[in-house]
Amino acid sequence: MSEKLQFQDRLLSLGLGRVSEAAALASARFIGRGDEKAADQAAVNAMRDQLNLLDIKGVVVIGEGERDEAPMLYIGEEVGTGQGPEVDIALDPLEGTTLTAKDMPNALTVIAMAPRGTLLHAPDVYMDKLAIGPGLKPGTVTLAQSPSERVSALAAAKGCSTEDITVCILDRPRHEDLIAEVRSTGAAIRLITDGDVAGVMHCAEPDITGIDMYMGSGGAPEGVLAAAALKCMGGQFYGKLLFRNEDERARARKAGITNFDRVYTRDDLVRADVIFAATGVTNGSLLAGIKRDPGWVTLETILMRSKSGSIRRMTYKTPVK
Repeated sequence: MSEKLQFQDRLLSLGLGRVSEAAALASARFIGRGDEKAADQAAVNAMRDQLNLLDIKGVVVIGEGERDEAPMLYIGEEVGTGQGPEVDIALDPLEGTTLTAKDMPNALTVIAMAPRGTLLHAPDVYMDKLAIGPGLKPGTVTLAQSPSERVSALAAAKGCSTEDITVCILDRPRHEDLIAEVRSTGAAIRLITDGDVAGVMHCAEPDITGIDMYMGSGGAPEGVLAAAALKCMGGQFYGKLLFRNEDERARARKAGITNFDRVYTRDDLVRADVIFAATGVTNGSLLAGIKRDPGWVTLETILMRSKSGSIRRMTYKTPVK
């Protein structure tokens, strides 16, 4: 393989961190302003501008939507200078637009990059998700188990009571039965209003976040981003696409998916080394939010490489222009 085509993850990682920071910085002025669309558009614009400065031949495989729905960072859009390795890019320029508009915790900018053809082109449908942190035997929990069985199995693996387990779940009406069953085991639940990429990432650092497991349905594209994060941080992820109608199955076929019953593991969704960056927009348990001081703005970014297992936390301080 020629040098030009190699995925230089170490060289590209800091550039990816700058992409994430630029999107967060652009959204900063919309925190608490009640305008979700404006916050998202600002992040999209900044992320695209910074991506186009990187020496890559990039294709967006997880983005803002199909081309006719998203003017920029649409699925299939080519980004970068065109002078460098061919890469897949999965991104969410502002995960938690509502969180940003309302100044609620855990809004992030998120982006992942991997060699071309190694990130699942997930259709915009729901995915049933299950995640736990590192250091546990593969298959400790599975999607085939009931929610209560998962809690019991994880507690046994950790050598603790089910009452010592905390599960993160999106607060949605569709999860009412799931929430009731998990609570019946004595486990605690941390409900989140949005941001299930951050929710899954919480599992990788249970000593810091207090979260042992994530379960419930959410967007399939976000599942790929979450799997990319766990591939760097360690942990297990399982996902199964959920279809409500034939139109959603057609979207899956268009993305090259034919087995509608497949359970995807973390390494099925992200099939090669990946780099991942996320920057805090509002304060959260993973990252500090954007901090404004007279004349300055400070951001915190987590930058990770699966190849080395490195997790770098960076503080970026820049003058207010």
